[in-house]
Amino acid sequence: MHWFTRWWPALLWAVVISTLSTSSFSAENTGRVIIPILHWAFPHAQLAMLSEIHHLLRKCAHFTEYFILSLLILRGIRGQKRETHLRWALLVILIVAGYASLDELHQAFVPGRTAALTDVLLDTTGGVAAQIVAALFALRIPTQDRRQE
Repeated sequence: MHWFTRWWPALLWAVVISTLSTSSFSAENTGRVIIPILHWAFPHAQLAMLSEIHHLLRKCAHFTEYFILSLLILRGIRGQKRETHLRWALLVILIVAGYASLDELHQAFVPGRTAALTDVLLDTTGGVAAQIVAALFALRIPTQDRRQE
């Protein structure tokens, strides 16, 4: 399998993450869209509660973005192999943590955005969770199927 075939999804997703780190996706800008939707869904909720939900949704997005990135990087490393190895998982987690750190550093220079170590930890947690899920799926492959590869 050609390297680009294995890696283009991870590279594209990294671009998506970088795009989401621009000022267009600052809390203020997403709040202009998300909070009215939340108000429509929960008309009796106070603004403070809607703002908290908006904040929680943004943090869930961090976890999810890096969960997906982690799986796509693992796909790039594994190629067509179905098994998983601890060293692959650790390498993926290291790459995810590095990318999350660079992303937060980038946000420090973007108007309307801030860099936060807690976001790096949340992003990395998403990457770790993805590797745990991938390992659990790899364990479900019958032993005979693993030998054939």
